Amino acid sequence: MKQQVLKIHPQDNVLVALADLKAGELVNFQGMTYQLLDDIHAKHKFYMNDMQTGDEVLMYGTLVGKVQYPVKAGMLMNTDNLKHAAAPYTYRPYQYSWHAPDVAKFEGRTFNGYHRSDGKVGTANYWLFIPTVFCENRNLDVIREALHNELGYAVTAKYKSYAHELVEAYKTGVDISSLQAPISFEATTKDRPFKNIDGIKFLNHQGGCGGIRQDAAVLSKLLAAYADHPNVAGVTVLSLGCQNLQVQDFTHDLRERNPNFDKPLYIFEQQQSQSEEHMIAEAIRKTFEGLIEANKIERRPAPLSKLNIGVKCGGSDGFSGISANPAVGYCADLLVGLGATVLLAEFPELCGAEQNLIDRTKDEAAAKKFISLMGAYSQAAENAGSGFHMNPSPGNIKDGLITDAIKSNGAAKKGGTSPVEDVLDYTEPATKSGLNLVCTPGNDVEATTGKAASGATLILFTTGLGTPTGNPVCPVIKVATNNALAKRMADIIDINTGPVIEGEKTIEEMGEDILEYCISAASGEVIPKSVLLNQDDFIPWKRGVSL
Repeated sequence: MKQQVLKIHPQDNVLVALADLKAGELVNFQGMTYQLLDDIHAKHKFYMNDMQTGDEVLMYGTLVGKVQYPVKAGMLMNTDNLKHAAAPYTYRPYQYSWHAPDVAKFEGRTFNGYHRSDGKVGTANYWLFIPTVFCENRNLDVIREALHNELGYAVTAKYKSYAHELVEAYKTGVDISSLQAPISFEATTKDRPFKNIDGIKFLNHQGGCGGIRQDAAVLSKLLAAYADHPNVAGVTVLSLGCQNLQVQDFTHDLRERNPNFDKPLYIFEQQQSQSEEHMIAEAIRKTFEGLIEANKIERRPAPLSKLNIGVKCGGSDGFSGISANPAVGYCADLLVGLGATVLLAEFPELCGAEQNLIDRTKDEAAAKKFISLMGAYSQAAENAGSGFHMNPSPGNIKDGLITDAIKSNGAAKKGGTSPVEDVLDYTEPATKSGLNLVCTPGNDVEATTGKAASGATLILFTTGLGTPTGNPVCPVIKVATNNALAKRMADIIDINTGPVIEGEKTIEEMGEDILEYCISAASGEVIPKSVLLNQDDFIPWKRGVSL
């Protein structure tokens, strides 16, 4: 019989419901019987014992909140009777001992990737269009429509066909309610002239001018990081000319990041061109020439140590820290054991998990850098009248994530248990294999944008509620926390960890399944749904308060 409740850590004083439970129901767990005083929906928690005002509530073995008034055993934990609280953290000398998982099953395995001259290996081969300023977004849209349609990368054909049917029906007086919307999409590469080009991507953004000069400087480093990304074969840049982010700033940051950058780089400045029409035509022609050369690059075997995997969660629920995140965390440990790189970001969603991560950080300077970045970020949020405690969304709360510390401790599970090798600020590249912490917001798109900037070539994205987030240059693999979501949103979900909740698979078995999927995706053998749907989300972080 399926287990009704779960105690995540031996020190916890709340239990998690794995199925809907009714008020008055008796729940037996580890020799104790609890009579429920409220309905406890799946993913939510109830108190194990009577507690008084100010008493500490523990989950994942750490402080996640304090009781606001006396509560009884069997009572539902909610936003009224519990408020966020997190344990303080500091640097302390600590000898962390890691028990690495058995990686024998994956030793000697390879993936078929795109080898770059700097020794990095991409999991895809994209051509990238970059605007230095938002004024060029419209020109990028014109080029996107021309190239995507002609070269076979568009995914809008079914919608155009449906819209055409509606127009024709309207003209002839047919009842349009009888016309069914398209419900499936089959990706095809048969009409693509460039078989080794996985896509043409466009980094539309709202920056480059206006705002403050620091925002333009950060954007320059971000765009340079994307140009230098292992999944990018060549770059076309469109500039207006008078904007804050000058072309020479971008090229300087690109050379500073990679002094030996040797990919095709075509730059067009509109204020120096004969006309908008001429510039667009020249950009298309020159890019086409570059595509011919980039298409000559073919996938070749590479060791798994060349993988750089970002781990992210969004649309999280009460099962995220129980199924998908720990399973991704086990996959992360396997990758670290194989010499690969793993990126854990979302600093607002590490609130309450800081001490564990600090104790796992091998280098004192890196640990203190993490403390400094976390402290500055938290203070900036408070100065704006907000704070990490306001991070959980209405959807998070509705599905059991009552405080930020609960959400964060579950989110941190994605990073596994390995030592922290390095701490990176926004846009800094990962240069050390193993687990790296990357400073980004928790916001889904800003976080994935930042992970790709630090070099992630695949992103494992766990979700309990469902979210369509993707990235232009880094394939995003969606991992569902529960069976219901995987069934309901099958069009965006790649992997389902629901069997962990149902007791049908262990975290370790699920983690191995996830790594197998990563190897296939990195080789181009399977295409993640976010890629099929052209979910190319890109939002630069302006370093303001974004949780």
